[in-house]
Amino acid sequence: MPTLTFKPSGTAITVAEGDNILAAMLAHGEKVAHKCDGKATCGECHIFLLEGRKGVSRLSPDENAKLDTMVGVGSKSRLACQCAVLGTEDITIEVLSFV
Repeated sequence: MPTLTFKPSGTAITVAEGDNILAAMLAHGEKVAHKCDGKATCGECHIFLLEGRKGVSRLSPDENAKLDTMVGVGSKSRLACQCAVLGTEDITIEVLSFV
């Protein structure tokens, strides 16, 4: 099973194929803002996917549309609520929102 590492905290957890990154973060006590219940409408769970891009699901049209409206988005930007673990490689993310 792949490892999901959070920056800047350095916390690393084991995740399973199909796990949602936001749900995994919350289940392991990582603090991240979120308001839309995983519908890609608030943008609060914006993360940078630093490593393991092939280890998560592709960008959905809803996620892409939301990211297009946000400031500070880069090529590594994703919404944690829209990322499912594929189980193919380890993943490292930078948490950008803090509660």
